[in-house]
Parts: sequence; C-alpha cells; structure tokens
Amino acid sequence: MTDTYMAADLPFSGSPVIPQMCDGSKPIQFRCRKGIACWNTCCSNIDISLTPYDILRLKQRLGITSNNFLLHYTLPYEMEQNGIAGVKLRPVENGTACQFMTPEGCSVYDDRPTACRYYPVALLSMRKQDEYTDTQSYALVKEEHCLGHNEPREITIDAYRKEQGLEEYDELARGWRQLILKKKSSGPSVGKPSKRSLQLYFMVCYDLDTFRSFVTSEGFNELYDLPADETKEILADDTALMLFGFRFLRQVLFGENSVALKKAAAEKRQERVQEKAQQIEREAREKCAAEQDSMYGNPDD
Repeated sequence: MTDTYMAADLPFSGSPVIPQMCDGSKPIQFRCRKGIACWNTCCSNIDISLTPYDILRLKQRLGITSNNFLLHYTLPYEMEQNGIAGVKLRPVENGTACQFMTPEGCSVYDDRPTACRYYPVALLSMRKQDEYTDTQSYALVKEEHCLGHNEPREITIDAYRKEQGLEEYDELARGWRQLILKKKSSGPSVGKPSKRSLQLYFMVCYDLDTFRSFVTSEGFNELYDLPADETKEILADDTALMLFGFRFLRQVLFGENSVALKKAAAEKRQERVQEKAQQIEREAREKCAAEQDSMYGNPDD
C-alpha cells in the first residue's frame, strides 16, 4: 500500500502517484469491495506511516498503552537525516503483510490509519516559509495490482474523504503536519534540534501515555503554568492531550510562547535569551575585528 505524502518535494519520479495536483472537487473512479480480484493485495505489502491520531485510535482499539503499541506494532524511521522521526506500521514477522489483515479484510477497519483511508488518493500538504498554515492538494495513486480503478463508480475526492471518515482524521492531525512542514520549510534557520528536543518530539507525538506522566511530573509543573481546568481535561482525554502536545512542541522546537511559563521560569528563560543574544553580538564584533586585522593589519604593530 502506498503511503500518503506530506512535503514540497513530491515523490513523482518512479512513483505510482500521478503527477497532477488537484482539489477536492475532482472526480475519481474507484471502489474497493470484498470479492474484487485484488482483495487484500494492498494489505499484503505495506509501507504505512502513522499520524499521532492513528496511534491514539489504534492503541485505544486494542486496549493497550501507547508504549506497548509502539513496541509491538510499529517501526521508527527518519523523516529527514538527523531530524525528527516518523513511525510506520510493523508488518508480520518475516513478512510484508499488515498485522491487522484477515481473509475478511481489516480487523481494525473502524480505526484504520489515515493512509489506508486515503488510498488511492495521495494527500499533498505543503506550507510556504512565510505562512503559518498548510495548504492541501491531492493526487491520484494508481498501482498495477489495484483493480478498484476499473469499478463503475465515480465520486469526488471531497465526497470520498467524507465517506472514509477523513475529515476528523485530517483535522486532528493538522497540528502535527504543521510541525513537520514548519521544520522542513524553516531549514537551517531554526538550527539542528537537540537530542532532548527530538526525544520530546517522539514522546509527545507517539507515546501519549508516557507524555501524560511527563505532564504530571514535578519538573513540568515547576516550569509550566497550566490552569487547573485545562490540566484536568488533558489528563483525562487522549485527544485533548495530543492537541496540547502539539502546542507544547511549538514552544520546544521553535521557541513560540504557546504554553505559559511560571514567573520565575519565564525570568530565567528571558535571561538565557539575553545572554545568547549578547554572545552572538560579541562573537560578531570579534569576527568583524579579526577580518579587519586580516585585511588592513593591526595599527598597533
């Protein structure tokens, strides 16, 4: 099964994605049904990236913790070299098939991942460097094994998304997509994330139950000033916790003031910002002086 896409560098070369971006009003001809000759073929050879909301739904469906889900059902991968990580579904042991595939179809169909819901449409989510929000376009995926394109049913992409329950999935993954797109579009301007920042990113996005424990920790509560009612809500509801996590990561990764700091912590943070600015200014002066000495010589010599 071909994954959805989310970047400015579109994977058209050698790809089953037809290189024609379109909006949701475009009609497509497609239907997947039990009894079609290619039934379960796409689930027999998977390459499925998971969104944080995918993991939330699946771990709830299975009645296990997010940590156990990650351990038994996923594999991490690098979205970019030395950058933030993604998570893919782990296939069956010594095989390529999805662990949730059965002869009758998907055993977790009501909670299936976003990529499975989109197929055969590719989501192309892009963000310009000077824009905060992302824009969505779509493309069609045609793989040789899939006979669903021959089915006599026409439907617009918007109607197909609604039919597949994607409106909720896309809305609840939007904050996560914006984090990734902002990182990609910012490039070197935001600097290389620290190891701790990358670890926090992975925990917040993919391991919600561990993040919940982190939010209740003494260290977190000494630093962040969350209203009691908001704290109660995010500790009781996985979806609220996930959305708060995206806010938290905007602060950790990009320095946005998205989560209030307690007064003492805020003052210390401001001091560190000022010290860093002074250091940058001092280094710039020293570099300028060194360059002048190199060009014109030292007048004291």
